[in-house]
Amino acid sequence: MTFLYVLIGALAILVVFLIGIYNSLVAKRQRCNQAFADIDVQLKQRQNLIPNLVETVKGYASHERETLDAVVQARNSAVAAHSPGEMAQAEGLLTGALGRLFALSEAYPDLKANENFKDLQDELSVIEDKLAAARRFYNAAVQDYNTSREQFPNSIVAGMFNFEEREFFDLGGDRTALSNAPEVKF
Repeated sequence: MTFLYVLIGALAILVVFLIGIYNSLVAKRQRCNQAFADIDVQLKQRQNLIPNLVETVKGYASHERETLDAVVQARNSAVAAHSPGEMAQAEGLLTGALGRLFALSEAYPDLKANENFKDLQDELSVIEDKLAAARRFYNAAVQDYNTSREQFPNSIVAGMFNFEEREFFDLGGDRTALSNAPEVKF
């Protein structure tokens, strides 16, 4: 009879332990979801700002059609992206296109002095800072979740309940190219 109580107690402890692991994995997965939603909000704000920026530049540099079209196309690709990998790749292209757009302001002093352009540039800069912080938070949450789901005995529970690995939000490409300002030639 004592053996039966010990067995039931051991099973109860095991069940409580497994429930704790499961709940921990769920909480970390939800933190990843919330962090990704934060990135999505910042990206949407950035994407909504771009048409205003393009229209402002069009008034001063309408013959720079290729650059403007590249920005619009990159924005549309970013809007259509869904997974973190697709979004990161599209946002990397958009960042490059925006860099070329801002380089135009150096060639057009009237555009550079335009208050609307300055305001949009400042607003975009603030969004970029928030976006960088959101990406860091998301990647930290993904790292914590992925590590947790791969550790033993969590890996057993993760496998049983299909906790999938999360993808980092990585802009990819050459890090030195991303950190350098675009070159302006006159």
